[in-house]
Amino acid sequence: MTDHTETDPTPYADVETVLCDEFAGIHSSTTVTRCVEAAHYGALEVTGYAHPSLVERIARKHLHVLALVASERG
Repeated sequence: MTDHTETDPTPYADVETVLCDEFAGIHSSTTVTRCVEAAHYGALEVTGYAHPSLVERIARKHLHVLALVASERG
């Protein structure tokens, strides 16, 4: 047995990858990660379950709103 333990990827790693690619040049990967985490917790609170496709849809909405706000600020 080794002392090295690998961390498991989050269940939303694929969601983060898709959204990072989609919003490249608009949002940083940190912002995408925060939106995915917020979407995860929001889905859990509202539905009791956070399926990756639901988390992706919620996070995408968050990212669109943030982009809109940023564009309006100039």
